[in-house]
Amino acid sequence: MEKIKIDKKASQSLDKYLEYRRIVGDEDGGTLFTQAQYEQYKKRVVPQRMNNRLYVSFGVPGEGLECKLVGPETQCFCSHRYKQHRTDFEVLSSGAPLALPCQVKGCRCTAYQYVALSGSQPARCRCKHKAEDHSEAGRHFCNMCASCSGFQSPYTCGCGQPSYAHHTLVETRQQRLAEGKPVGRDVPYKAMGGLTGFSSLADGYLRLDAHQGPEKQSASETRREEEDDMSYFERRYQERLKADKISKGLRIKDVRQTSRITVSTGHKDDHGPADLHSNIKQTNGCGH
Repeated sequence: MEKIKIDKKASQSLDKYLEYRRIVGDEDGGTLFTQAQYEQYKKRVVPQRMNNRLYVSFGVPGEGLECKLVGPETQCFCSHRYKQHRTDFEVLSSGAPLALPCQVKGCRCTAYQYVALSGSQPARCRCKHKAEDHSEAGRHFCNMCASCSGFQSPYTCGCGQPSYAHHTLVETRQQRLAEGKPVGRDVPYKAMGGLTGFSSLADGYLRLDAHQGPEKQSASETRREEEDDMSYFERRYQERLKADKISKGLRIKDVRQTSRITVSTGHKDDHGPADLHSNIKQTNGCGH
């Protein structure tokens, strides 16, 4: 593989471009903003994201477990990314649930809706057809058959519940704080959704976030005041490795103890040494 080397100035320019993309996304229409346009865009949009960020997750209502936290690149049922939907609001409605329509031209998606993945592909519907074979609008009726009453996938999530029992939930910062869920740091980036830390990239049942349901936390699970994200997750990872090692050692010890008991007690149908020697000779064809 060919290595590409860049100098310090080029590296700084690359970092600035990546920062620009995280903030602007595709809202420049493919043509980079001028510096004046960029500053004006940030002045208008960044305060909205700081004050009115929306947290999007996928889970079973009432269970307390967020099985999937949606980020900028997470795909919607309509096949477009979360960052391609409307995510910036000047004022958040306190009434009806927020709908995040797709902004891709020609797409009929009226609200972002996560679809569970089976491996790297979206799970299929009960009618055996793919998500892309269904309409992106309304109840997502199948375009390939007449018997489908709307997309419902029986695929079982890691939480043990079927996919159709899950819902895409859009929450405000205040709603999450009221339930004790993590909200992360205020960032100016577009469509951050439910991502609040490195562990947000993992499925819900594997996640190490400080909050996972109503259960009482152990002292080890509680983040310490002096810990940043990396330190906290590294400590929890090392603790899990240690626990797995201890558990494995106990299992090996139990197997060895069981083996000793079997050898010492034997079985009521076991033969003595002489009979065993005779059987071996007969097996080898020498028992004449």
